[in-house]
Amino acid sequence: MKKHTKIYMDYFGYVLDDFIGCEVCGTRANDIHHIDNRGSGGSKTKDVIENLMAVCRPCHIKYGDYPQYKEMLQTIHNKLL
Repeated sequence: MKKHTKIYMDYFGYVLDDFIGCEVCGTRANDIHHIDNRGSGGSKTKDVIENLMAVCRPCHIKYGDYPQYKEMLQTIHNKLL
């Protein structure tokens, strides 16, 4: 399990068999996404819960690596925290 996935699961008390919903659309999440992602200049030290959100693959593809959606994703995630 990747470090950032473990951080997310531990924070919310999830175990591997749990249903983890996409924070954007509510379907089953496949990925733990870095909101301030490394590919767009984010730091490798961004493995903190405030920067990690569960997303399904379609939402990750649609919103994940586009700077214009970063604020929207952060707002959605902050409501969960």
